[in-house]
Amino acid sequence: MLFALPFPHIDPVLIELGPFAIRWYALAYIGGLLLGWWLSKRLCANDALWGGKSRIPPQDFDDAVVWIAFGVILGGRIGYVLFYNSSYYLEHPLEALTLWHGGMAFHGGFLGSILAMWLFCRSRRLPLISMLDIAAAVVPIGLFLGRLANFINGELWGRVSDVPWAMVFPNAGELPRHPSQLYEAGLEGLLMFAILMLAVRRGALARPGLIAGLFVFLYGCARIAIEFVREPDVQLGYLYGGWLTMGMILSLPMLLVGGTLIARAMRRPALQAAPQS
Repeated sequence: MLFALPFPHIDPVLIELGPFAIRWYALAYIGGLLLGWWLSKRLCANDALWGGKSRIPPQDFDDAVVWIAFGVILGGRIGYVLFYNSSYYLEHPLEALTLWHGGMAFHGGFLGSILAMWLFCRSRRLPLISMLDIAAAVVPIGLFLGRLANFINGELWGRVSDVPWAMVFPNAGELPRHPSQLYEAGLEGLLMFAILMLAVRRGALARPGLIAGLFVFLYGCARIAIEFVREPDVQLGYLYGGWLTMGMILSLPMLLVGGTLIARAMRRPALQAAPQS
């Protein structure tokens, strides 16, 4: 057997009170939304970051976060059902409603949140592109916490490996594997958050679409890179030649969309404060 680090067995259930259980995975979603909401309001309230005047009033984001939460949850679940396990849910349609059994797709949650923000901005007459910028700046917080919860749950493990930090995951056989959940927490969470916050501090919010474009492009790059060491979903396996995965396929368009948003944002002049009379 290859050398492997011991997997730190952490109970996925933090607190259990009779039939009710508080899981780390649920706390990751809640924590990501609350921390993202707090930071978003701070960004919205800082006029200097926007070149003179914030385009999203902080009080409007209080309502927007509720719409975004529903978009993430519904979109994530629908995305998983359609992209990753459609044959099973066609035979067991009621299982699609059992969110507590797990099964969420980032790309579905991503599209669901965009739809929610579009509907919200349309109802409030707010600029969608700036709302997307704010949301994109804080999403890595939720990604970081979510990937840590995946690690605690011992799910979405990596491929078999002989690297010194490989681990034997519960229900993943006896061979050591890449802790790909921690790689994703680092790339999609910590590194992306640092890059986006640096861009915000350097005036990226004054170029509508730049932060959103950076997020989409960087996530696409990070996810494709991780897919080379992450074990694909067992019901799908490898696609088209034995190396491509569904995660790669869904991430490839993100490179094009993100690059286009970045190019368009950089071609336009930065927003500036209106001259005072």
